[in-house]
Amino acid sequence: MSLSQGLRSRLWVLAQFALVAGMLAWPAHWRLTPWALLVAGLGGALGLWVMAWNRPGNFNIRPEPRAGARLIQGGPYRRMRHPMYSALLLVMGGVALASPDPARATAWLGLLLVLHGKSELEERLLLARWPEYAAYRARTWKFIPKPG
Repeated sequence: MSLSQGLRSRLWVLAQFALVAGMLAWPAHWRLTPWALLVAGLGGALGLWVMAWNRPGNFNIRPEPRAGARLIQGGPYRRMRHPMYSALLLVMGGVALASPDPARATAWLGLLLVLHGKSELEERLLLARWPEYAAYRARTWKFIPKPG
């Protein structure tokens, strides 16, 4: 049985939010170490940079591009295709560092896998919408900036 694209999209988003909520809600003894603050701060700064380039009217939490959206290839998108996912991974990595716990570390790895799966669906949709996405994809990396 095949799940519809819309249902798959919603399930990826649900899994993403469930893992983030679980990481934040899991009982913890927080230690705001310099490393935890640095990693989370880098993620927050990257997220703000992404929002400056990819305005809310263009941004979609679901993998489907919005109607009237445009393909962004500048700013943080110049060398990586999914900088908002990278920002989330950094912020939640800071959370994991601030309260080291095997369950939280496992949830962070789960988040990485979920964002990878969600990005795979998103990239198929972006390729269908913008043929030039193939060339953009060839010259960038997914979550890490490609040296350049």
